[in-house]
Amino acid sequence: MRSLRTGLSLAALLTGAALVFTAPAAHAADPPLRDLAAARGKVVGTAVTGSKLTGTYGAIAGAQFGSLTPDNAMKWGSVEPTRGGFDWAEADQIVAFAQAHGQQVRGHTLVWHSQNPSWLTNGSWTPAQLSGLLQNHISTEVGRYKGEIAAWDVVNEPFNEDGTYRTGLWYDGLGSGYIASALTWAHAADPNAKLYINDYNVEGVDAKSTALYNLVKSLKQQGVPIDGVGLQAHLILGQVPSTLQQNIQRFADLGVDVAITELDVRMALPADSGELAQQAADFKSVVAACVAVARCAGVTVWGFADSDSWVPDTFPGYGAATPYDENYAPKPAYRGLAEALGGSTTTPPPPTGACTAAYSVSGQWDSGFTGQVKISCSGASLASWKVSWTYGAGQRVTQAWNATCTQSGAAVSCANASYNGAVPDGGSVTFGFNASWNGSNPVPTVTLG
Repeated sequence: MRSLRTGLSLAALLTGAALVFTAPAAHAADPPLRDLAAARGKVVGTAVTGSKLTGTYGAIAGAQFGSLTPDNAMKWGSVEPTRGGFDWAEADQIVAFAQAHGQQVRGHTLVWHSQNPSWLTNGSWTPAQLSGLLQNHISTEVGRYKGEIAAWDVVNEPFNEDGTYRTGLWYDGLGSGYIASALTWAHAADPNAKLYINDYNVEGVDAKSTALYNLVKSLKQQGVPIDGVGLQAHLILGQVPSTLQQNIQRFADLGVDVAITELDVRMALPADSGELAQQAADFKSVVAACVAVARCAGVTVWGFADSDSWVPDTFPGYGAATPYDENYAPKPAYRGLAEALGGSTTTPPPPTGACTAAYSVSGQWDSGFTGQVKISCSGASLASWKVSWTYGAGQRVTQAWNATCTQSGAAVSCANASYNGAVPDGGSVTFGFNASWNGSNPVPTVTLG
């Protein structure tokens, strides 16, 4: 990833001068990914977090992608944390952003074994009660967004790796029939939304994907409303299944749409140029397989920037799984996406406006130093902010002002105080800190996001 950092000069590294990270400049750029995809009759999307849809993150999300998937905001634990008590704030924010940017929204997800509220998982329910709770939740959520959601991941991850049904709250309480019921209730709440079953490790032809195939075939035969299958595609570098296109086609032959719903390609860290080239090839092959099948609706990446990826927390030692690096600069994987959609160049058009972070050292003595970070916006704005960096020589933050800073090992994270989260277009916010050092004090790479 070192070769992809933007804004670093040798002089800055040696002197501790301010580092400003901005969106990369464009030259002879392709159209945005969303336009390349539309020309192929496809949709390219990304998972997003509502609170981040400002600044550079928001500008890229709005310019490059034709569809948004809330990463957590529409899951049961987020929208109904207490029984009958709903919190739609972040979900509404994402839907409003999408509407303002001419984008679709993919609802994710109505029925899942994970991220359910404790009142639901810890309850003692009869089958009739559990069925009633599920129907009410689906009817309420889908009904709220009727006409505003293009597709719903109605049922998420119903199978084990060997193709048997996953046990848990829904299967144990209601049997496999919960899947048909959920689809039927969702269709009643919004007849025009596309309804999907979504799962991981079903990209190639194997026992798990065959179980999903047989389920969809059975549902179709029963007349249950099922419109599509989501293949999550959380992949490992160099391991795109050779039967991916064949698998997409066999689902399409059942008369349903197929979507790649959560694409990322993780690798062992630190990433090198060879790994990044392989990642580009992997992204390209996945998208090309979708382009080759008429009923493949499109591809969604699970977060577009490495700084927002779930991978490092879930797979220690792995990361760099998305098309943009931690500073929102496009990686070779971006080119892979673009090329599969008929583009050619490596550099996307710049987002409209950007917010940047500048790190500087204002004073230094034998055992310590004073530093500051300035956050500035031009053509964009922030409602809140968070800045992070990793020290390379054992420095430790001992005090901070105008921000709340924490440090774990070498990793530092600073978030706005209660009174300075807003950074208007043309405005800036500065926070300061004292830190200790011993021997050297190199300037770190700063991430705003």
